Amino acid sequence: MKNENLPSSKKLAIAGILTALAVIGGTLSIPIGFTRCCPMQSIVNVLAAVFVGPWYGLGMAFCTSVIRNLLGTGTLMAFPGSMCGALLAGLLYRWQPKLPLACLGEIVGTGVISSFLAWPIAHLLMGRACGPFTYFVPFMAVALTGSIIAAVLVFVLKKSGALAAMARMAGNEKN
Repeated sequence: MKNENLPSSKKLAIAGILTALAVIGGTLSIPIGFTRCCPMQSIVNVLAAVFVGPWYGLGMAFCTSVIRNLLGTGTLMAFPGSMCGALLAGLLYRWQPKLPLACLGEIVGTGVISSFLAWPIAHLLMGRACGPFTYFVPFMAVALTGSIIAAVLVFVLKKSGALAAMARMAGNEKN
């Protein structure tokens, strides 16, 4: 095995673990107002931005959505709801490796962009009569809650020194 392939295999292993967490954690929900918030995908999206980058994060979100749909624990809304946030969080974190930017990417990607992409999917593919702002509140609740939990988690990992150790193990020294 060549050394340059090692970081990719480690990133793939981390991506697999985070994908499994997103699938398993997708069944956990927190009641917030009139909606039930399932923040695990948003948590994983922010963690993916920090640990493996935008393209692995996008792939993880896609795989998680496929698995959850196959298991019957997700809907077609899982695709835009997870993939936009994962990609934007990863791209912003790659541009400036700062945790608030990863969280902002998740909030804008999932809370705003995904909520508007979900409307035509629900209307055209699922036959639901809804408006363009139908998914804004639930998606924003998920994105905000997940981003806050992920930020606290990464902050604790950083303060304890575990984040630097994990970054070294993953071959990602900029964390």
